[in-house]
Amino acid sequence: CQQSSGINAEYGVASALFGAALGYFYSIKFSAAKSASSCCNTTIKKDCSKVVDCADMEDLAKGKTVYCRCWQSKKFPYCDGSHNAYNLKTGDNLGPLVITNNKE
Repeated sequence: CQQSSGINAEYGVASALFGAALGYFYSIKFSAAKSASSCCNTTIKKDCSKVVDCADMEDLAKGKTVYCRCWQSKKFPYCDGSHNAYNLKTGDNLGPLVITNNKE
């Protein structure tokens, strides 16, 4: 009786190790694929290591300037309303950055 429980324990340990190794390799494969496809920016200035756009307050038009935050705008860095379709498609709630210049 003792011998068979030792064999069952060995199979249990081997099964657990196999399952852990399989889970580990599965998570590595699919987490790497996910990180590449989870980029927000899929088209804008992809040749740059970081996208940075600057604006001087003095250069802003009187009234408001609307900047894109969803990376989908065809007029980037300005918003063209593309976030509306993006939000419907992804379930996200992105909106633009609106800067108001009331100074004359």
